[in-house]
Amino acid sequence: MLDSLSIQSNGIPIYVQLREQILALIGRGLLKPGDRLATMRQVAVALKIDLNTVQRSYAELERDGVLTKVRGVGTFVIQTPPQARNVGKQIEDFAFKTAAQAKAQGIALGALAQALAKLAERAS
Repeated sequence: MLDSLSIQSNGIPIYVQLREQILALIGRGLLKPGDRLATMRQVAVALKIDLNTVQRSYAELERDGVLTKVRGVGTFVIQTPPQARNVGKQIEDFAFKTAAQAKAQGIALGALAQALAKLAERAS
């Protein structure tokens, strides 16, 4: 995992870059449900960034239900996502959030939709 991560001086906060890169690794299937992530300290040392920055990224991913921490064992990609009561609203909220992130990074929504369609084809 560590060799797939890199930080750039592009104006995007480091914790956001790290969070998005971990999400991308999960999305590509390079990190699978149940996989253990590098420790926060290992990531901080490898990327030469502050430990608090890594903690913030991991904490946001845990809050979003992507990662889970097991005290004394490590941080893992969640095995099974929590059941949503209102899946339609959850999908819509996620779509709006993703669209905003794409626009902020200069990615056209049409290009994003095409990439998601390709991912869906590969998954089925």
